[in-house]
Amino acid sequence: MKNITVIGCGYVGLVTGTCFADLGNNICCVDIDPERVSNLTRGQLPIYEPGLAELVQRNVDAGRLRFTTSYAEALAGAEFAFIAVGTPSGVDGEADLQYVRQAAIEVARNMRAPLIIVNKSTVPVGTGDWVAAILRDNQPQPIDYWVVSCPEFLREGSAIVDFMNPHRTVLGSLHREAADRVAQLHLSLRAPIVVTDLRTAEMIKYASNAFLATKISFINEISNICEALGADVKEVAIGMGYDNRIGASFLDAGIGYGGSCFPKDVQALAHMASEKGRHPQLLNSVMEINADARRKVGAKLREMLGDKLKGKTIGLLGVAFKPNTDDIRDAPALDIAGELLAAGAAVRAYDPVAMPNARRAAPAVLYAENPYELAEGCDALVLVTEWNEFKQLDFARMHKAMRNNILIDGRNLYAAGVMKAHGFNYRGVGRGYDGSGKTEEKT
Repeated sequence: MKNITVIGCGYVGLVTGTCFADLGNNICCVDIDPERVSNLTRGQLPIYEPGLAELVQRNVDAGRLRFTTSYAEALAGAEFAFIAVGTPSGVDGEADLQYVRQAAIEVARNMRAPLIIVNKSTVPVGTGDWVAAILRDNQPQPIDYWVVSCPEFLREGSAIVDFMNPHRTVLGSLHREAADRVAQLHLSLRAPIVVTDLRTAEMIKYASNAFLATKISFINEISNICEALGADVKEVAIGMGYDNRIGASFLDAGIGYGGSCFPKDVQALAHMASEKGRHPQLLNSVMEINADARRKVGAKLREMLGDKLKGKTIGLLGVAFKPNTDDIRDAPALDIAGELLAAGAAVRAYDPVAMPNARRAAPAVLYAENPYELAEGCDALVLVTEWNEFKQLDFARMHKAMRNNILIDGRNLYAAGVMKAHGFNYRGVGRGYDGSGKTEEKT
């Protein structure tokens, strides 16, 4: 059992701390938000993540997991301190490191014994060296410390599975012994461990997310061409995915990526490249294609509603940027809703878990209690988030409740033939003009 401090009780910090506790370690999570800490102590989580609430409660009850606002308390007896605070985008797309800076200062001021500081937050290349300098400059008295980069690769909606079954663990440090000690924390996960220098480890994180975002934008570019030529992008992606050099994952055409990672990380990497005089034209194209994917929803609605959105009622099925999370950061639904509202349309929405967050971010949207209430009087429905509960709706009931019969499937969740049989004027993404492409229809 190791004594570990986790700084930041947001998404990454809470999952990291809880999972390390479940592996048998003694974890103290520290956060500067007293209300968040108080809620966590009572079992109320600031995020929705399947299985996390139960895991937190189990480890709190076992005495392996606790929460505090005091750095002195959190660092007492600690061998490792994981920095897992937010790094939001700045004005020019750069990562805002103010929370990392403050965490490093507090660690320096409150550490009382040698400590390994682990950067878990996604931070620009070179941040490990910068954190080491902050620690050195803010210690009241010299105490040994070592900085290790250990970037996270957690997917919202499956973060616990990802932590416990990682594809790899990446570690970077100028001190091999410190990296080896962090590696020991991960040995029970039985995954490959890559040990490298600080800057390379930091770059692996950005390069990984940028590549996955590129796959998404690539298939969305192909989907645009498929629509023009009458091909079905779903079948194209299946055909491509059998080639193990390409792989099937992240080849789902739709309305683009969102969330707290891909948009921010691609933008930050492009900013870093530009600062060094490089021209990140591929990254810029990835971001442009992703923005276009959202705008195409409004274009399709205008085309299908006779170029008039004013006075129309549009229902959005889903608000969260992806299923199994309540995260609406950079969610496509918010951009789509904003465009429709600006055009004079009334916008409704329903999401199984994200509506409390959505109400704060988009108060002009009307929120329904269920998909059937959402459909009442709508001129069009747009499937935005592919929640499981949307797969087997009573489509006859939905169609009957609507004023018009337009259904835009932003995630290609439905079979065009089935939707047409229910009376919908259906349009998918990259599936040819009639929404079905030219391939055999499968239900």
